[in-house]
Amino acid sequence: MTQPLILGFDTSGPHCAAALLHGETILHATGETMARGQAERLMDLLQEVLETNGKTWADLDAIGVGTGPGNFTGIRIGVSAARGLALGLGINAYGVTGFETRTILAPDGAIVAIPTPRDMVYVSDETGARLIPATDVANPAPNPEPSDLAKAVALHASSIWPASAPPPAPFYVRPPDAAPARDAPPRVLT
Repeated sequence: MTQPLILGFDTSGPHCAAALLHGETILHATGETMARGQAERLMDLLQEVLETNGKTWADLDAIGVGTGPGNFTGIRIGVSAARGLALGLGINAYGVTGFETRTILAPDGAIVAIPTPRDMVYVSDETGARLIPATDVANPAPNPEPSDLAKAVALHASSIWPASAPPPAPFYVRPPDAAPARDAPPRVLT
């Protein structure tokens, strides 16, 4: 079996990050810290990662994407980009949760805790994922660099490839802050 070329990326936090993996070798990884602007930056960043390694979109065997938990809008940006690219390129896209990526990166014995605003963290155990105060976590794993998150997304996706998987979907621990509109949608006059 040939070694896959996998493009992994993550926009689920205050960052935009991408990594290109061939087999078990990370060819390139980059990440930029940003509170906003992931939608405007993501496709150019992915193109730069491919070009840096003399690759094109057609060379890809699969895509991996971080699915959260994290920033609601950032998660949607990444997941929709991955689904669109996979559909257009005719390849698999694998969703990878923040817990899966951080477990790959965490030191032995450290607790995976995904930081959120207001000194809270997402944690996951046998009872499920939940939001708790950061001070309630003893021995939290260090928060990874964005480029390391993208590497872990690609590595996890490679562990699934070439199996089929359902399209990536956002992994939300809590509902979005935005409330649905109370007004009825406008009527279309014919």
